[in-house]
Amino acid sequence: MATFILIPGAGGVAWYWHRVTPLLEAAGHAAIAVDLPGDDDTAGLSVYADRIVEAARGHDDLVVVAQSLGGFTAPIVCERVAVRELVFVNAMIPKPGETAGAWWDSTGATEARIEAARQHGYGEEVDLDTYFLHDVPPEVVADGAKLQRNESDIAFSERCRFTAWPDVPIHVIAGADDRFFPLAFQRRIAEERLGVSVDILPGGHVIALSYPRELAERLISYVSNTR
Repeated sequence: MATFILIPGAGGVAWYWHRVTPLLEAAGHAAIAVDLPGDDDTAGLSVYADRIVEAARGHDDLVVVAQSLGGFTAPIVCERVAVRELVFVNAMIPKPGETAGAWWDSTGATEARIEAARQHGYGEEVDLDTYFLHDVPPEVVADGAKLQRNESDIAFSERCRFTAWPDVPIHVIAGADDRFFPLAFQRRIAEERLGVSVDILPGGHVIALSYPRELAERLISYVSNTR
């Protein structure tokens, strides 16, 4: 049995994982979705890592799974606890010492997003419906609306302080229809920064809400293949 530590993206709302956790548990694994103080102006990446490390305390066979901005907290956690595997899901993959604010220019993320928008014919301006919720069931969107919170600027200005990637399997999952971090962009960043290929799933940026079963099955396959 593995313990999946599920890190949300901007806003830090653990609810993001609520469609995935029961599927992991039904397969015999433990699943801990960590709620983070994303709207707290005094709480940045180091505080997020503290919360995650505390949530993982007492658990073994840890698989850290990071969504979007959660990718900037994941490597900090991996230097503080022993992990079995690390998984990025449509995530920002940092370099040691990088800030999430600088990541956009250093990777060309904005240019890649705009290029994909022009190619596929949707708006270039980022809005929730076009870039995040376009493939999420309406009832899920309605349930989550009251839970959302903005991400404080501190998470984008604090440096991601880690020295090296953990010596464990690292996987990158990308949504085939992610409009925020387009697939071609994710492929390039995964290769440049980790030397790995992406595993493609259906869905956009918030796969855990739109295709939870496919995501859970892929996560389970990783731990099944290492036993």
